[in-house]
Amino acid sequence: MKKLLALVLALCLLSLPVLAETAADADAFTSASVNNFYGGIEGDDLMNAINSYSGFYAVASVNPDGTPNVGFYIYGCVKVEGTYYLQLGLSPNQTTANMENGSELVAMYAALPAEGATYPTSGARMNLKKVEDPAVLEELLKTAPQGYTPYYYEITLVRPLG
Repeated sequence: MKKLLALVLALCLLSLPVLAETAADADAFTSASVNNFYGGIEGDDLMNAINSYSGFYAVASVNPDGTPNVGFYIYGCVKVEGTYYLQLGLSPNQTTANMENGSELVAMYAALPAEGATYPTSGARMNLKKVEDPAVLEELLKTAPQGYTPYYYEITLVRPLG
């Protein structure tokens, strides 16, 4: 019986690297919820909602140790030649340190709850990509308030709130 138990334990230990590799391949942002129970906002409607500066805003990055970092930041949205960008005005903090270390960012916008509702049911989860192209950055900076240099991230994917 002890030999059988030792054999089963050894097989379990040998399978751990395979399980860890499978888990590392998962995309938590897109696989966290396969069902959407709340509505989504896209395109100009999303840009206008974000720029109304009412609702709930969050930006998530990854810390150097792999843990999540989620912050409440009110951001703006800019449209240039049919592409939407988030305009992030962040003071130096852990999120900006993560951004400088190459962390991917995701953002969430949730519209204020409808009258009589107790929580938001419409909004967007957005994948973001840092804008690196100098020509695009030059065009985007024209939309920034004078003397203000925000970070710009392209919205590459929009999903419903959840």
